Amino acid sequence: QVQLVESGGGSVQAGDPLRLSCTASGFSAGRNCMAWFRQAPNKEREAVATVNGFGAEWYATLARGRFTIGKDVKENSLTLQMSALRPDDTAAYFCAAILDLACLSHPSAYPHWGQGTQVTVSA
Repeated sequence: QVQLVESGGGSVQAGDPLRLSCTASGFSAGRNCMAWFRQAPNKEREAVATVNGFGAEWYATLARGRFTIGKDVKENSLTLQMSALRPDDTAAYFCAAILDLACLSHPSAYPHWGQGTQVTVSA
């Protein structure tokens, strides 16, 4: 059974860093597509970053230069290292997976989701 469990969210000040983790079970995180999405109140869920089964990374414009996605094969997990956080980064962050080598950026393509972790950035 595929399970994704996020951790690491919290409340920080603008400019602070934060690291999110997603522990995967029931499949190999290293050999499949994994992604981070986020959803702010009254907004649609949007892609933040993806990493496919070959290790190739993709970043949304909002994340480029500030966020780094990574896989820990030993821990079978996904991470998102965020820096220079801004108040508009405030959202629930979700880990998602497609059991395939390739990734897509639209949330409807992802059948597996974690429960989400809240990130709140104060000015």
